[in-house]
Amino acid sequence: MASATPSATSEEGAVEPPIWSDEERDQGTQASTPSASDMHIHSVNSEAGDGHLPLPVWLRESSTSFHWAWVPVRIRQAARAVSKWSKGPDPPQKQQITPFFPSIQGAPAKLIDTYLPKRRHKAALLGFFYFCWLLTFTLVLNHSAKAGNIQGYGKPQSIWCGASFWSPKNECGLNGNRCRPFNNAAFAFRCPANCKATHVLNPRAIGDQEVNYKPFVIGGPTFSEENSTLPKTIYRGDSFICQAAIHSGIVGNDKGGCGVALLAGEQTNFTSTKRHGIQSFSFDSSFPKSYTFLSGLPSECVRDLRWPLLAVTCGFTTILSICATSVPVFFSSIFVMLFFHVGLVSDPPQHSDYASLTSIIIGRFLPAAFVAAVFYRYTIKPQQIGLAANIERTILWLGGAWVGSLNNYTFDFIPIQRLTPHDINAQSGAVLALILVVLIIFSIALGQAWYLRQEGRFRKYLAIYSVMGAGLILCVLLPPLNLRVHHYFLALLLLPGTRMQTRPSLLYQGILIGLFINGTARWGFDSIMQTTDELREDGQLGSLLPNITTPIVGASNITFNWSKPPRPYDGISVLVNDVERHRWYYGEGAPAHTFDRHDDLEKEYFRFGYMIGSGTGDYTRAGVWRTDGDWIPMEPGPSK
Repeated sequence: MASATPSATSEEGAVEPPIWSDEERDQGTQASTPSASDMHIHSVNSEAGDGHLPLPVWLRESSTSFHWAWVPVRIRQAARAVSKWSKGPDPPQKQQITPFFPSIQGAPAKLIDTYLPKRRHKAALLGFFYFCWLLTFTLVLNHSAKAGNIQGYGKPQSIWCGASFWSPKNECGLNGNRCRPFNNAAFAFRCPANCKATHVLNPRAIGDQEVNYKPFVIGGPTFSEENSTLPKTIYRGDSFICQAAIHSGIVGNDKGGCGVALLAGEQTNFTSTKRHGIQSFSFDSSFPKSYTFLSGLPSECVRDLRWPLLAVTCGFTTILSICATSVPVFFSSIFVMLFFHVGLVSDPPQHSDYASLTSIIIGRFLPAAFVAAVFYRYTIKPQQIGLAANIERTILWLGGAWVGSLNNYTFDFIPIQRLTPHDINAQSGAVLALILVVLIIFSIALGQAWYLRQEGRFRKYLAIYSVMGAGLILCVLLPPLNLRVHHYFLALLLLPGTRMQTRPSLLYQGILIGLFINGTARWGFDSIMQTTDELREDGQLGSLLPNITTPIVGASNITFNWSKPPRPYDGISVLVNDVERHRWYYGEGAPAHTFDRHDDLEKEYFRFGYMIGSGTGDYTRAGVWRTDGDWIPMEPGPSK
C-alpha cells in the first residue's frame, strides 16, 4: 500500500501538501485515501475569501468520489494536457498588429486631423467623397448602359451570354415551329464582356456527341487558323450567340460589343474550329436554322465598360481605406461600394435592362446589409478596433475583398462550377481541385486555431464550430433535400474564425467578405437545402427511356417500332438531327413510324423520349443512320 509522508508546517504557518512520488500519485489505492469532499487544506494567512486552496490533481483523482477512475491513467494524463493546452496562456495574449513604418501609414489620417480637426468637417469631407464616387460611377455606368446604334438595324438588343435562337430538347415544338423564322431575318444584339467563361453546366447533345462544362458553339468558318480574318462563318441555330460572335471575331471577350446576326435557314456540315480561345463543335448533318454575322457595318456601339468602372471603384475604395480611421465608416462604405459594383458591373444577374437590374440588386442589398451588420458586430469590429496599419489593411483586407468579389475572374481557373456531388464527379479535375481546396482551408484553420488559443478563445470557438458541424451533418442526412454550399454560406461558416487582429486574418476576412458580396449580389440568398429538381436545373431527369427495337432499313427510308409507354407516360417524341420530327400518342395508330432520308449524302441522328402531354422525359442517346444504309444502335443511357 502506498504511503504518504506527513505534511509539515512552514515557518509562516501555512500547511504544506503531502509529498508523494509520481508512482504513488498514479497508482495509490483509493481505499487508503479519505473522500475528497471530506478533506480541506486550510491556509492560515490565505487572502482568498474562503480560506481554501485547490486540491491537487492526484488527491482529487484518488478520492472515492472520483467517477473517472476506470479510465486508464495515461488517457487521463493526456486529457488533462489537452485541456490545459486548450485554455491557452495565462494571461491570454491578445493579438495586435504592429505596423511597418507607422509614421507613413498614419500620415493620411494625421493630415486630415490637422486640416479638418472637427467632426463636422470630416463628415462634410466624407459626404463629398461619397458624392464624387456616386457621380463618377453613375455617369460611367449610364454611358455603358447605352446600347448605341447600328446603321440600318437600329438599337441593338442587350442579351446575356447564353442566349441562342433555339431551345434544347423539343422546346421549339414539332419541326421547330416555335422557333421560327428560320431565315431572311436579322437580329441586332449587344453582348456583355467575359462571355467566353459561360459554359453549359449539364450535358447537351449534338447528334451523337455530348457537350458539358464547355462553351456551346457549333460550326464556324471553313478553315481553322487561330485569330485569322475569315470571310464567312455559319453557326447552328442553338449556338450561344455571344460566344459565336467572339469565335467569329465580331465581338471581343474583354469588352463585349455589338453585331448583327443574319438567319441563314437550313445548312449542313458545320465545321469545328478554334478561334479566339473558343473551340467550336462539328455537326455533319443538316439543321433547319443557322446564322452568320454581318461585318463592316457602321455603328455607335458602346462597349462594356466594366474595366474602367473597376478602376473607378477600386481607386475610391483604396483612398477610403488608407484615410479612414473609423471602423464603421470603413466597413460600411467598402461593403456598399463593392456590392453595387459586383451587382451592376462585374458579375450582374440576368436582366433585360438596367432598370430591372437595379431593382434586383436593391432587393438583394437590404437583407445582405443586415447580415453585414452582424458580421461587423462579431467579426469586423473586434479585428479592426485599434488597428493603425491602414496601408497594410488596404493591401490585405481590401485586396482580399476585391479578390473574393471578382471570383468570376480570380477563381475561374478552379475546375468546380457548382459544389454538388454530381458536378464534382462529372467535371474533369474537380475531385483533385476539391481535395486541394479542402487541404488549404484545413491548414488555414490550424493557423487560426492557434491564434484563438493565444487569445484564450479556443474552447468557445471549438464549441461554435462543433455546433455548426453537427448542423451540417444533420442537413446532409435529411433524405428529401440536398445540401448545397453557396458562396455566401461559406463566408457565414468561416468568418467567425477571423476576428483576431493578425495579418493572415486580415487577408482571410477580406476574401470571405468578397465571396459573400459576390454570392448575394449575383445569386441572392439561394437556399442551402435544395430539392433534386432544383439542383438538376435543366439537366437529365433520370426518367425511363423508350425501348426501341432494331429498325427496318429500306433503300431510302427507315421504320422504327416501339413498345407502348408505361404509365404515366402517354406518348413518344422522336428527334431527328436534334429537331423534333414526330410525336406519337395513345390512340393514334400503331406504335411505329417511317422516316424518309433527307439527303443521301448525310447521316441522320435519331433520339427517342417518353412524353406526358407536351412535356418529355430524358431522350435516349443518338442512333445513327449512316449514308451507306447501316444502322448504328444508340448506346445505353440518357441524353439532353
